[in-house]
Amino acid sequence: MADPARARKIADRIKVIVAEYLEHRVKDERLGFITITDTRVTGDLQHASVFYTVFGDDEARRATADVLEAYRGRIRSAVGKQIGIRLTPSLEFIADALPEGAAHLEDLVARTRARDDELARAAAGARHAGEPDPYKKPASATDDADEESGSTDA
Repeated sequence: MADPARARKIADRIKVIVAEYLEHRVKDERLGFITITDTRVTGDLQHASVFYTVFGDDEARRATADVLEAYRGRIRSAVGKQIGIRLTPSLEFIADALPEGAAHLEDLVARTRARDDELARAAAGARHAGEPDPYKKPASATDDADEESGSTDA
């Protein structure tokens, strides 16, 4: 089992190598606007999972997945040449769920803002029930003196 810090370094290096290879070497028109978001390597450094996102519709995502499958061996070969370890890890490309998660969060934020606006409108015309100051106050000395003398202000 490799050191976790070493596995992280190798994963980061694989991420850079794959991104550079896709940008400079792959000349397939089906390859969409792709971003490599993360790479994870197993503890024994034998398998690497490469996470990616594609900007576009479902057709662009499918076409990009097909290109990645077709070029997987060549990308692995480039990783093996540049990474400098004894065994080259096998590569697995996984579409990252980041855009769907972000869309879900955007929807939640929009619904929360709408609810906040609704509550603000309801609170704008609201008044407190009862007296403005609902707490009982102790009688002051001047109030006691007024009561003894029998004077009223009315």
